[in-house]
Amino acid sequence: MSDALMKNGPGQEDGEVIMTEIVLPSHANSLGTVFGGVIMSWIDIAGAISAQRYCRRTVVTASIDDLAFLHAVKVGWVVQVRARVNFTSRTSMEVGVRVDCENPKTGEWYHTSTAYLTFVALDESGKPTPVAPLVPQSQEQKRRFNDAIKRREFRLKRRGQTRS
Repeated sequence: MSDALMKNGPGQEDGEVIMTEIVLPSHANSLGTVFGGVIMSWIDIAGAISAQRYCRRTVVTASIDDLAFLHAVKVGWVVQVRARVNFTSRTSMEVGVRVDCENPKTGEWYHTSTAYLTFVALDESGKPTPVAPLVPQSQEQKRRFNDAIKRREFRLKRRGQTRS
């Protein structure tokens, strides 16, 4: 095996993260399904890793858009959390996170949740710091980028702010 240091691994240009978890009894409620807060925690962790991987800075969660749970996830099932940066602003990034679950006994997959989080990059003194602009390359990246612009406009309008 090579000792070569890789500057960027696969998917690094948009901070791609693929995180896999197994639902344990400690993650579940009395119905044997995962607590929503556990899924939310995994979403936040994967999103933060994605944003940090993209900008190579410490990041903090600034917001999370509406989150719906579309399918129950049972104890023993496998959860896959995928995150990537969709858009960057001056100091912030929108990260899209998709959660799917697998029933390992049947091999069936279910879409569990999708969330969009905003993270702010911080400098060494804990102040917001600029991030490199994201330049989408593929058609899929361009679609996610344009959709993120629309969500950002909606978030800013909802908060009564204008785009700077």
